Amino acid sequence: MKVNLLKSVSWQDSQLLYHAQPRLDREGLNLLAPATPYVCIGVFQDLEQEVDVAYCRENDIPIFRREVGGGAVYLDGDQLFFQLVIHRENPMVPEGGKLAFYRKFLQAPIEAYRALGIPAEYREVNDIVANDRKVSGTGAAEIGDYYVLVGNLIVDFDYGTMARVLKVPDEKFRDKVYKTIRENLSTVKRELGFAPPRDELWTLMVDAFTDTLGPMEMETEVDDAWRSMVDELAEGMLSEGWLHRKGRSRKDERDVKIRSGVNVRHRVYKAPGGLIRADLEVRDDTLAAVSLSGDFFFYPEEKLSDLEEALTGAAVDDVLGIVSRFYEKQDIESPGVAPEDLADLISG
Repeated sequence: MKVNLLKSVSWQDSQLLYHAQPRLDREGLNLLAPATPYVCIGVFQDLEQEVDVAYCRENDIPIFRREVGGGAVYLDGDQLFFQLVIHRENPMVPEGGKLAFYRKFLQAPIEAYRALGIPAEYREVNDIVANDRKVSGTGAAEIGDYYVLVGNLIVDFDYGTMARVLKVPDEKFRDKVYKTIRENLSTVKRELGFAPPRDELWTLMVDAFTDTLGPMEMETEVDDAWRSMVDELAEGMLSEGWLHRKGRSRKDERDVKIRSGVNVRHRVYKAPGGLIRADLEVRDDTLAAVSLSGDFFFYPEEKLSDLEEALTGAAVDDVLGIVSRFYEKQDIESPGVAPEDLADLISG
């Protein structure tokens, strides 16, 4: 396996490079940071509900939808990314599902933090915490025959801009978001009182992942084939169609009665594995339309739309049975989100 120590790259490349590798049938570990800031949303998120798009446009902050679950986040050069792309049949991939995958491969950034004197540890589902505060944002996806693990070593963090780019109902709520982020997310600089030199941090990351993955050949540039695939992907993944693909016009609705027996509902449920949203059209206690979004993880990702279809036309009282059978038949994994959570969201 190669470690691609690319350091500073364009914001587009900081996402497109790891999306391109599975399509090239190529494993690798990328270590890089975006040269300029941007907002990144999860594959299942509803853009208009999660992000203040107008603010981002006015302030020239790009927005990208990744093929990885999780929530919206503000990213910049003070976050050093690690991106592991590994074939599902690689013997280093542990048995035991996604939790075992997280637990094994997140040990590398944990050890990098510990080498700095920061007491990092793993916490399910996919968090790295130190002194009871999150110190790395991570996520995983399946792209083709490959597993992708992405995350960051947070040197410093712009709490104010993070709170500002999110879509919130009012400024009082935004102040609460800002305070909560500061209380629950920390950084290398905050923990140590200073920011170590970047080259030292890159070396720590290389050494920590080498302990997990074994010796790796180092590359420092993007080759022609990789660049060509990145350029090809950019046409679709930087398009407005991809960015808005989960967009809805119901963000302000909660339970709107259209007529007797017909309601449009917007529901939110906080499961251990993340926040789930459902936009529903209910006709005489039957689900006429179902749309699921949020900052959770769901594998295989493409099966979420199949679950929506399976629920459409079902009686509200039958939701738990349908979801449970779907999970079993399709071998679904959604760490921290059980069929009961989805049933509570839709039927509760």
